Amino acid sequence: MATPSPGYALTVRVETPSSAGATGSLVAAVAAAGGSVTALDVAESHADTLVVDLTCDVVDVGHGETVTDALAAVPGVTVRKVSDRTFLMHLGGKLEVVPKVPLKHRDDLSRAYTPGVARICRAIAENPDDLRRLTIKRNTVAVVTDGSAVLGLGNIGPGAALPVMEGKAALFKQFADVDAWPVCLDTQDTEEIISIVKAIAVSYGGVNLEDIAAPRCFEIERRLRAELDIPVFHDDQHGTAIVVLAALTNALRVVRKDLGNVKIVVSGVGAAGHAIIKLLLAQGAKDVVACDRHGAVHGGREGLDPDRAWLAANTNQAGFTGSLKESLAGADVFIGVSAPDILDGDDIATMAADAIVFALANPDPEVDPAAAGEHAAIVATGRSDYPNQINNVLAFPGLFRGMLDAGAHEITDEVMLAAARAIADAVNPDEVNASYIVPSVFDPAVAPAVAAGVREAAR
Repeated sequence: MATPSPGYALTVRVETPSSAGATGSLVAAVAAAGGSVTALDVAESHADTLVVDLTCDVVDVGHGETVTDALAAVPGVTVRKVSDRTFLMHLGGKLEVVPKVPLKHRDDLSRAYTPGVARICRAIAENPDDLRRLTIKRNTVAVVTDGSAVLGLGNIGPGAALPVMEGKAALFKQFADVDAWPVCLDTQDTEEIISIVKAIAVSYGGVNLEDIAAPRCFEIERRLRAELDIPVFHDDQHGTAIVVLAALTNALRVVRKDLGNVKIVVSGVGAAGHAIIKLLLAQGAKDVVACDRHGAVHGGREGLDPDRAWLAANTNQAGFTGSLKESLAGADVFIGVSAPDILDGDDIATMAADAIVFALANPDPEVDPAAAGEHAAIVATGRSDYPNQINNVLAFPGLFRGMLDAGAHEITDEVMLAAARAIADAVNPDEVNASYIVPSVFDPAVAPAVAAGVREAAR
């Protein structure tokens, strides 16, 4: 199932004889090794030799070595240097601070800093409401993590999580002109995290919690929402839920089914699964079965933690007690936010006609998308190399843009439902089909539409 990806892009500088077929031999070698050539540039040209920069996508680090060895094996070719383009992008980090005001002469400095800035400080001290008007607070979000649940990598710590938080901040700026900054905390103590975020919140207009493991993330979000006067949003929970609901809205339009009448099976009851189920219920879903590694969550199971107990009380009204595979029989919708390769095509074949499969484990889905597509009407993943990518960047930039513009602090179900509707409606009715149920992440209309919907709902 693995295919070459831009996430593993290499540029290999080689020296080759300057024959007529030299570059063709290089391209053929990469292709034979399973790589995908994306660019070929002649860096130097001499009478007898060429120096060529060949850029290609590979599957992983080991495959990159295989491709490099294949190039080196071409007669007369010498590999000079191999550059990993992803590592090159991250050299020195992905963010910088750029002043919004000119600082070219003494008068500028006197206004931006001392002595003029003292007047601004006094104004805020006398009227705290001026803090949003006269500082970065009104357009700044803290992207907070403890590094305990990073992507599919697990508990790798706050330092290793920093590249993800940098990327998140860059997406905020690119898609919604929100200034965000990584805040990586070297603690995984719930009370300490809450205390630190509360202490630094004065500088920020919102808090985006990221990659914090369940169940700790639930308590952290609940407490911060209750104790801060700015919006707090756990993207792994609610960002995922918003985009899943948007995609499901359009998928149901394609297969002509109604949310209130379909059977939905959710695999995974961590941060994302819990939030998805809550938002589906808020939108009107009636028949939802949540499954963890032990099978369906139901009221008869002993030792349920508070969050699973809530699921047992609010889902699976029929009291089904079987496994995930057994629960799929006759289901209209499968939503996976759990683990790779836990289902196969035969399992999907037991679902109802015109089934919808969202296999969102990353990078490897719960079921091979091709195998699922043999039986399901619509298949979505979290990957960019398949149709219907469920990507949180469709939600969080516009959501925070709308909340900051509205000066609101409470992210309610109504706010999240409005964001989901805006994303779904960004796909025109005449565009919706089995391979296009969510808009492109690069569609410039999405974030403004989400922001507008959120502003109205928040106010």
